[in-house]
Amino acid sequence: MNQRWKPNVTVAAVIELDGRFLLVEEASADGLKLNNPAGHLDPGESPADGCAREVLEETAYAFRPTALLGVYLSRARSSSTGEDVTYLRLAFCGEIGAHDPALPLDHGIVRALWLTPEQIRASSERHRSPLLMRCVEDYLAGVRHPLSLIYTHPSVTAR
Repeated sequence: MNQRWKPNVTVAAVIELDGRFLLVEEASADGLKLNNPAGHLDPGESPADGCAREVLEETAYAFRPTALLGVYLSRARSSSTGEDVTYLRLAFCGEIGAHDPALPLDHGIVRALWLTPEQIRASSERHRSPLLMRCVEDYLAGVRHPLSLIYTHPSVTAR
C-alpha cells in the first residue's frame, strides 16, 4: 500500500536581544532539550501568525515576525515510537515585545532562557532539533528574506 508522504510543517523564531537568543527548555522522551520557540502550523493561520502564536505560547513574550530567515527540511526518528518524521520548518526573525509572566507556558515547556551563541553551540547534545543551530548561524550571517516571499491565500484564513 502506498502512503502519501506528508512532512510536518513547523514555524520557528530566532529572537536575539543583546547578543543572547531566546530558547525554550522542554521535556521530551529523551530528557530536557533546547529548541527555538517553535511548533506546528495550525489550520487557518499564516506561517508568520503561527510563529507569533508559538512564541507567545512557549515563552510568554509577544513577537512580531519581520523577516523570513529560511525554509529548512530535516528528518528524525522518534526514540519513543520509532516513527520516521520529516519536518519542513519556516524560521522567522523579528521584534520581541512585552513579556507576560502571568501566562502559562505550553505543556512540556519547562522555561524560556536566553543563551549566547557559544552556549548554544556548547549544548549541541541537548538540541531537540538539528535545525536550532543552523537557524541561529543563518541569523548571525545576516540572512533575511522579505515576509512577502510567503504568500498565504485568503482561503487559508477565511472563517
